[in-house]
Amino acid sequence: MRRQNHSSTVDFILLGFSNYPELQRQMFGPFLVIYLVTVLGNAIIITIIFLDQSLHIPMYLFLQNLSLVDLCFSTVITPKMLMVLTTENTTISFGGCFAQMYFILLFGVTECFLLGAMAYDRFAAICHPLSYPVIMNKRVFVKLVMFSWFSGTMMTTLQSIWVFSFPYCGHREINHLFCETPPVLELACADTFVFEIYAFTGTIFIVVVPFLLILLSYTRILFDAIHYREAEGLFHMCLSSHLCHPLLWHRQYNLSAAQIQVLTRHQENDVIGIHTAHPSAESTYLQPEK
Repeated sequence: MRRQNHSSTVDFILLGFSNYPELQRQMFGPFLVIYLVTVLGNAIIITIIFLDQSLHIPMYLFLQNLSLVDLCFSTVITPKMLMVLTTENTTISFGGCFAQMYFILLFGVTECFLLGAMAYDRFAAICHPLSYPVIMNKRVFVKLVMFSWFSGTMMTTLQSIWVFSFPYCGHREINHLFCETPPVLELACADTFVFEIYAFTGTIFIVVVPFLLILLSYTRILFDAIHYREAEGLFHMCLSSHLCHPLLWHRQYNLSAAQIQVLTRHQENDVIGIHTAHPSAESTYLQPEK
């Protein structure tokens, strides 16, 4: 018998931590606070840089773009996630799931490339201060920002359309707090092996290229700080304001890459999902791992 495709009319069910209802209610308050702090903090950064003409230089304009991406990224995920944690309305339409997955990928990929561009900007400013106005002029800045957003849009569009071109029939429970590629792909009633290879390879590319740029840039900055002690203060400033965030962000993307590779079906998906929903929470509370 031919399997009928009901993809366009499917309503998915987000399971969340349905096996632990008490835990769900306890998690609502902390994540609501984290989300509000994230929104307020990023909104303040965006507004201050927009209003203060003296901050219209590449370093702060990159930071403004990063804050915008971080704000949008959390907003795409958190409201629905909080609804799943506190109400019985855990359904999400096919179109809603597609939109959420699309924007999660868009803002995630864009942020990776923006972090790489920011590292290059700091490298140029500290290692080549005299030629910095030429290296990082307005035209170069605009090209780097446009490249980040364009690359994110192209890669996201291809992957999202591919995921939702698969037929989805029968089982419609997503073992996650929101629509992300690995748990949604588990519901497809078709062979997804080729896509899994593509997604894993693409994720590695998205992680490795910006990470190498960050690593090389800050390695050179570190060497300059060692040879020229007056540059040491600049290195510490970069380390605190720029380096911690990309390292934490790329650790998260490595977890996502592992998810795509193994397509695990256990509750650990939700723990990774919480980590993904609030990347800024880690940069707020930089506690050493025990």
